[in-house]
Amino acid sequence: MIIGNKTFESGTHIMAIVNVTPDSFFENSRVKGNTEVLSRVEKALNEGAEIIDIGAQSTRPGHIPVTAAEEIKRLSTYIQDIKKAFPGTLISVDTYYSEVAKYSLDNGADLINDIWGLQYDNGEMANIIGKYNAACCLMHNALKDEYTALLDDICAFLKKSLDIAKKAKIDPNKICLDGGIGFAKNIDENWELLKNYDKLNTLGYPLLLGTSRKRMFGGDVQDRLKPTLESTYLACQMDVRFVRVHDVKENKEVIDNFNANNNRN
Repeated sequence: MIIGNKTFESGTHIMAIVNVTPDSFFENSRVKGNTEVLSRVEKALNEGAEIIDIGAQSTRPGHIPVTAAEEIKRLSTYIQDIKKAFPGTLISVDTYYSEVAKYSLDNGADLINDIWGLQYDNGEMANIIGKYNAACCLMHNALKDEYTALLDDICAFLKKSLDIAKKAKIDPNKICLDGGIGFAKNIDENWELLKNYDKLNTLGYPLLLGTSRKRMFGGDVQDRLKPTLESTYLACQMDVRFVRVHDVKENKEVIDNFNANNNRN
């Protein structure tokens, strides 16, 4: 997959979560103000992150949606500030609003991480991504937790997203897919998806896995690092291209150990 000026051909790589929100489910992921944002980004890069994913709206279960204008206000000048402080850094913006995507791409973002897989706004998001020749991550989502066959239904949704991307002339080399763990799925469904995540490889695109500290692991959010790391190891086994995580250092150690034990560079 091509993001910005970098090609991710193999292995598992880290996308670090930076939330410029007041209500994201993991409090330690929230940052505010230029100094704090840049400090968090610097730490993530030093620990091995290759992409910084900025979110300006919480999408945790039960969240209260905010407007595109509010997301843009929260993003402020952070994209430009990060690019200036850390030249060459790849920035992903987590949004399903086309207006926010345009603002972000105008200010130097490299990837749009869309939790509705281009299906929120009748193709406008796809058109903007195509126009800017940007990269994108297309995630499965649903209004209700209702499935005939979970994996088949997820694949059908993502195939529709890929059809939309094709019509908008989005470069297929700049697309990755996300099964949407934690979105419109109960705990059993989340585990079914995780254990069978490699079945999404049949769609022919690199995959992103987002399980970091999610409630499918049970207990308090502060105690979910160990199962998160176990899921990252599974991602390596399944040749998932990206893991989106809060704890960069620990997840990078898992990836490095996997690569060393399996003679991968």
